[in-house]
Amino acid sequence: MPETLKRLIDMIHFLPGIGEKTAAKLAFFLLKANSAYVKNFAKTLAELHEKVMECDQCHGMTDIWSPLCKICADQKRETSLLCLVEDYLDMMSIERTGVYHGYYHVLWWVISPIAGTLPNKLNYISLFERISENKEIEEIIIATNPNIEWEATALYAIEHMPREIKISRLSKGLPHAGSIEYADEITLLSAFKGRG
Repeated sequence: MPETLKRLIDMIHFLPGIGEKTAAKLAFFLLKANSAYVKNFAKTLAELHEKVMECDQCHGMTDIWSPLCKICADQKRETSLLCLVEDYLDMMSIERTGVYHGYYHVLWWVISPIAGTLPNKLNYISLFERISENKEIEEIIIATNPNIEWEATALYAIEHMPREIKISRLSKGLPHAGSIEYADEITLLSAFKGRG
């Protein structure tokens, strides 16, 4: 096998959830694809770290030329609600349901001493600052994946809230050890409506 092709397969295989056979299939697709598509794909990939950054407010993703993501910049959203999520994919999954119209805060990890992830590595400081400074926030919705790491992550947030505030959690519908990112829209809709 040509060295360049093998290197491409290895790089694709490194991506989460991509097995060796799928990596080979994708590499061969790129090899046989229109050269203009491959060049555009490579250009977009090269620009990823240059043109995408964290939102200054929620820590989601935004274009480099805009300090706030489209959600944080949208002044029509409900200022009283703040939804706490693990990562940007969870945020996007919730957005697709159309049931939630407040703002978000992305922690980017979960507390996991085994993996070496302690609270100081998560976006708690900016979360607590937002809640302290913005008195319009009346409710924090903890949209966590139902597993032991997220339970610890949620409890840390609850115990360190800088002021009295309503805290609710997603309810029924999310299976134990399930993931918000992979939950269907009906399940998420039910979990949001039944939060408490």
